[in-house]
Amino acid sequence: MPVSLRAGLRLCCLVLLATVVACGGEPATKKSDDRTEGWSVDKLYQEARKATLDGGYVEAIDLYEKLEARYPYGAYAQQALIDVAYSYYKNGDAELSIEAADRFMRLYPLHPNVEYAYYLKGLVHFRREVSILEKWLPQNIAARDVSNARRAFDDFGQLLRSFPDSRYAPDARQRMVYLRNQMAEQDILVARYYMTRGAYLAVANRARHVVETYPRSQFTPEALELMVTAYRILGLNSQAGDALRVLNLNYPSHPATERAGKLAVLQ
Repeated sequence: MPVSLRAGLRLCCLVLLATVVACGGEPATKKSDDRTEGWSVDKLYQEARKATLDGGYVEAIDLYEKLEARYPYGAYAQQALIDVAYSYYKNGDAELSIEAADRFMRLYPLHPNVEYAYYLKGLVHFRREVSILEKWLPQNIAARDVSNARRAFDDFGQLLRSFPDSRYAPDARQRMVYLRNQMAEQDILVARYYMTRGAYLAVANRARHVVETYPRSQFTPEALELMVTAYRILGLNSQAGDALRVLNLNYPSHPATERAGKLAVLQ
């Protein structure tokens, strides 16, 4: 190939290459679809807070998590973590709510909102307990799982032990009364079942558990009555007498005391 022709082809290639580079060699920058890009930490928090107040918990969760990722330190990040725990709770994401609350307590044990983290965990388990209770109402309630009730009871109890003057304490106490009665009722129902099966030692043990674990529940008198009955049948008259004395001393006018007293007379 003549030199002049080869040089001409080389020049054409260079011109084409320059044109490609000039027109499209650099990839076009794609516009971001993230509307929060460039938002300040204050802007992110305020928008997340607004979404929470408006009931837009999915949006709030997204904004709180972006805030934590972009601005992981400082007061906003701390508040965002407890707020996202609340948003998870309201959105029905129980495990994620508990996880966020636990992380908050682990990272910021001296933060003023630690008491709320305990309270929130109690609320999560309490909601689960109430949901399960509603599910079992038409069925055999004695067979239901009360583990969520116990967890809620423990969370509220931890709140009251650590922060007895907390603004959440009055509500926590009321919920604990409800939970105490629910758990006591569960044991009473099981004890009644054992009674129908003639498992009298199991009756006495389950009833004693109610008395010892939930001494202020509304089912304590019946638990003592079951103890009197079971111990009498088993021939354990000393234990039956002790249970009857506790009944007479603490619940002199309760129907369970009258029934247990009649049983003692018959014996």
